[in-house]
Amino acid sequence: MKRDIIAGNWKMNKTQEETKALIKEIVPLVKDANCEVVLCVPYTNLEVARKAMRGTKMQLGAQNVHWAPKGAFTGEVSAEMLKELKVKYVIIGHSERRQYFGETDMSVNARTKAALEAGLKAIVCVGETLEQREAGETNRVLAEQIEKGLAGLTKKDLKNIVIAYEPVWAIGTGKTATAEDANETIGVMRKGIIRQMFGKYAANSLRIQYGGSMNAKNAKELMAMPEIDGGLIGGASLKAEDFAVIVNYDK
Repeated sequence: MKRDIIAGNWKMNKTQEETKALIKEIVPLVKDANCEVVLCVPYTNLEVARKAMRGTKMQLGAQNVHWAPKGAFTGEVSAEMLKELKVKYVIIGHSERRQYFGETDMSVNARTKAALEAGLKAIVCVGETLEQREAGETNRVLAEQIEKGLAGLTKKDLKNIVIAYEPVWAIGTGKTATAEDANETIGVMRKGIIRQMFGKYAANSLRIQYGGSMNAKNAKELMAMPEIDGGLIGGASLKAEDFAVIVNYDK
């Protein structure tokens, strides 16, 4: 049985003191969660978050990782650096990284391989823009992102990967795909390109999150869909009560 996964992406928010305070709020609210809970915090807050989460079932996550183990890459952080801080998960290829910082399917592939080689679990993001969606290109775009982003990986590697489907037009806009639309698109991804690349069993075992403005109001409906195995949560993960409602969607 796959275990659903809810991951909070804090993006560029919260100081160290604010991080401690927010996690202190979250911990008692999610202690009985049936899903896996991950908090992906800014680099500067990883150590503080790790200590604040000590003794809980929550996992620590980062928001990006470089493909090289070390070198002249100013501003980047390696997988070994994250591993030393007890990071378990890392987000790779988020649409904001693609849009603002030039991430490509090829760099996503390189970062994913580096994360897996270091023993980290990768949350690999894919998603179409509004223009691509309206042009009927959603399935083509997603297939290309998955094929290139996961190129060279094996069925065994897939056990340490989570795919986050995040339609770009629904991130931070308040808009969201209907539960049925999100479920259908994820189903096409799973039964199409992922099954072609890794086989039926691996595709069915892969966890695929929805990451387009999942919130306290729509989480239960989205999580009831058979193809949706979790959520990558942005703004709602910065509010303890809202995040807890999402995490406890099945209660």
